[in-house]
Amino acid sequence: MPASQITIRNVDEDLSERLRAISAQAGESLNATVLRILRDAVGVDARRERLLRYATWTKEEADEFDSLLREMRTVDEKMWK
Repeated sequence: MPASQITIRNVDEDLSERLRAISAQAGESLNATVLRILRDAVGVDARRERLLRYATWTKEEADEFDSLLREMRTVDEKMWK
């Protein structure tokens, strides 16, 4: 399924600063941070957990896969300096 684009307008300065701080602390892009927060808020991970019941992967294998994906989503600050 292709990814869709969403534009969010009128983000106040306090929210913007907090999101950027969370992003920097997590070592991920602002986009990745916002997507993670939205997924948590709407329960996308809960849906994934339900799907895992029918998957052939063990929970440990799925956790390892998620860990590797997180590494790939991390922004290397050295590349942008």
